Amino acid sequence: MKTAFTFVLGAAAVLAAGATTSFANDRYADRPPVMVSPDLSAPWVLQLGHAPGIVRPTRQAMQQPRRLFQAQPDQQRTAAVQQPAKRMAMRPQINPIYLPQEVAYDGPQKPGTIVIDTHQNFLYLVEKDGKARRYGVGTGKPGFEWSGTHKITDKKVWPDWRPPAVMIKREAAKGRYLPTYLAGGIENPLGARALYLGTTEYRIHGTNQPWTIGGAVSSGCIRMRNEDVVDLYERVKVGTTVEVI
Repeated sequence: MKTAFTFVLGAAAVLAAGATTSFANDRYADRPPVMVSPDLSAPWVLQLGHAPGIVRPTRQAMQQPRRLFQAQPDQQRTAAVQQPAKRMAMRPQINPIYLPQEVAYDGPQKPGTIVIDTHQNFLYLVEKDGKARRYGVGTGKPGFEWSGTHKITDKKVWPDWRPPAVMIKREAAKGRYLPTYLAGGIENPLGARALYLGTTEYRIHGTNQPWTIGGAVSSGCIRMRNEDVVDLYERVKVGTTVEVI
């Protein structure tokens, strides 16, 4: 009896001192945040991070889904959309004179013939009744001019590019290294279509640099906007005569 009475008195003393009782379920409650003193510099503390105070997240916070990124504010999102447009606006624009148009034509060539004026940088597809469809083109830069008459011997959609060995060597001497092969696509300098001229290495082809149309810019090939070379591709056939003057 004395022992039991002593235990009751001890418990009463503890309660009187302000202590709280503990229950089995308390072990599952969220632990209070653990604060690490900024004065501690032991290696194991430094491994937790370099912030002066580190708070251990609660179980509820750890169960929240992780966000891989934070949504941009409207102003940042608008700027991200407008930035590519600004870069495009900084590029030189094609002169409207080089856009496709119907013009009068009084040359001796038969309808269906392609005539390329490398001095004015125009390509004419001769039509009936003294007319022609005219396109702007890029032509050979100084030292790469040529003239002659050939037939279209092949037509290809999104052609592959295999630079001639002489071109690879020439460009390497300038510090520009070309691939030996590049599959067709939007990054390919031959663009969307190619019309091959005779047995030469020259082609009428598209370009991924439309702002160069109207200039002497190529290594001898005839360069067109992708929209224009697609249009020409649909209008002519293999065997069409091409005169370069």
